[in-house]
Amino acid sequence: MKYDLLHDERIVRSVTNATRNDARQFLEIAARIPVRTQVETFPLEEANLVLLALKRSEIHGAAVLMMGG
Repeated sequence: MKYDLLHDERIVRSVTNATRNDARQFLEIAARIPVRTQVETFPLEEANLVLLALKRSEIHGAAVLMMGG
């Protein structure tokens, strides 16, 4: 199974027949859509615990590991 299908990752891609103006219009429309990303931050030292939480679907949204500070 492909990794991106397994983890529902998404990628924005350009196509050869899209112009810069098409991209500008798309981004203007996308900015008006109320997409809210949920992000949880964790210290890098907790990486293994965070991976377990992700595996168990205990984190909703993105888990971000923070280095330092």
